[in-house]
Amino acid sequence: MQEIVTKVNEFLWGNFLIILLMGTGVYFTLKLNFIQIRKFGEGLKQVTGSVNLNGKKADKNGMSSFQALATAVAAQVGTGNLAGAATAIASGGPGAIFWMWISAFFGMATVYVEAILGQVFKRRVDGHITGGPAYYIENSLKNRWLSKGLAIFFSVACILALGLMGNAVQANSISVAFNNAFGVSPLFVGVIISILAGFVFFGGIKRIASVTEKIVPIMAGLYILACIIIIFLNYKEIIPAIISIFYSAFNPEAALGGAMGISVKKAIRYGVARGLFSNEAGMGSTPHAHAIAKVEHCGEQGIVAMITVFIDTFVVLTGTALVILTSGVKEGEGIILTQNAFINTLGSFGDSFIAICLFFFAFSTIVGWYFFGEANIRYLFKNNISINIYRVVVMLMIIVGSTLKVSLVWEMADMFNGMMVLPNLIALLALGKYARTSMKEYENLAPQLI
Repeated sequence: MQEIVTKVNEFLWGNFLIILLMGTGVYFTLKLNFIQIRKFGEGLKQVTGSVNLNGKKADKNGMSSFQALATAVAAQVGTGNLAGAATAIASGGPGAIFWMWISAFFGMATVYVEAILGQVFKRRVDGHITGGPAYYIENSLKNRWLSKGLAIFFSVACILALGLMGNAVQANSISVAFNNAFGVSPLFVGVIISILAGFVFFGGIKRIASVTEKIVPIMAGLYILACIIIIFLNYKEIIPAIISIFYSAFNPEAALGGAMGISVKKAIRYGVARGLFSNEAGMGSTPHAHAIAKVEHCGEQGIVAMITVFIDTFVVLTGTALVILTSGVKEGEGIILTQNAFINTLGSFGDSFIAICLFFFAFSTIVGWYFFGEANIRYLFKNNISINIYRVVVMLMIIVGSTLKVSLVWEMADMFNGMMVLPNLIALLALGKYARTSMKEYENLAPQLI
């Protein structure tokens, strides 16, 4: 089974999805006249001006724009930010970080379109405002049966990839980190995470929004501060690290002495793949949050959505990359390489710090991914009984994931993630006209809204 799933992933996450995702990002960048450059300042102003650790309570009519952003970032900024940059560097060399930036730049245009379509096609189901790719995929093609089939396919893939398997893996990451750093039993950690998560799940959208708007700014702020401190302590290596990123993006073998056999193709592949996998632009996950933001015009949330990709890749992932490159540590893969980089500068405290960061990063991702799964459960079954069953199943998956080796589960989560992309991109390209129309409307209305 694992061999089959691995081969499917090698195909999906090889050149196939990378070309599709990057191509879509380039297309919308040109179609929307470089929206990520023109509206970046405005988006940043909206985000920084709306930061509130105790904003208005979310309800069945949706959540605030900042709460939607926090929920999206909660899902994006997870274990991938601690391990993603390390994996990219280990497999594609320092140059992979450059290509990670490129993928994020174009991904900002893609996520703008996702957020717009989420807003345009959101609905009220069983008394609750809800939305996401399933709702706009359903309206993407002239053949209603085919559109409906793709929407159902997306929903099932999302529930499996994020709500169930993905959350099992996130819980496993926490239990392993706490076992290594503090010697705590994985089962005990899993039960505690499950109880905490259940408390959030059963509190509904109000509690989800309340938790994400508090956790995300604090966890991201502390992690970024730690990265800045480490980079400053290794200040002599900052310029060489930056040079290595740009130089090895186009000439990695020369930069690394040819010893690692890393080509430009590998640098591009691993940089783009890890960047897209981390910021989720085009995957169809974050539109679930952006769809229910209470804004005066959908273009407003589209601009805010772009900033989530910027925060994920250009801030958090770049911080991790520079910590690794300036520390000089080369041993370890994934999260181990990141841990070693922190330990090299901060000593034993670095190991504990990463374990604690991993808890907040992974737990916030569990909350975000649960919410995305819930939106699709609501789409498929349209009643609260199914939501309660889903909540219990996710809590059980968290406990199971904490206690098992989850290599197969992780591979299957990757596979269903890849399967989410296909119907989502079909809908984005089919319905892109809505984003362009919305952009023009918003640009005309923006002075009045301000």
